[in-house]
Amino acid sequence: MAGVIGPRLYSCCNCRNEVAVHDDVISKTFQGGNGRAFLFSHAMNVVVGLKEDRQLMTGLHTVADVYCSDCREVLGWKYERAYEETQKYKEGKFILEKSKIVKENW
Repeated sequence: MAGVIGPRLYSCCNCRNEVAVHDDVISKTFQGGNGRAFLFSHAMNVVVGLKEDRQLMTGLHTVADVYCSDCREVLGWKYERAYEETQKYKEGKFILEKSKIVKENW
């Protein structure tokens, strides 16, 4: 079917595995380890690593690194727990670093 456009997606920069849908972007103003990062409500085709406490710019959080399920590239992290009340909205959400993902179907 010509002219049918699928959802706007983000893929792993390394292997082009689809990891997130544009509609799941909550914020584009986050900071990752390598620069700008996006906060997503969901991620797909990723593996969540071990939980650890990490001191981030917004305080102490329990996070787990997120890897591409195909090539194991580290794409960002998942917020498992926020210790400060104002940061609770991040729990269960994903940070994907802008330098690690590429746009598809734009």
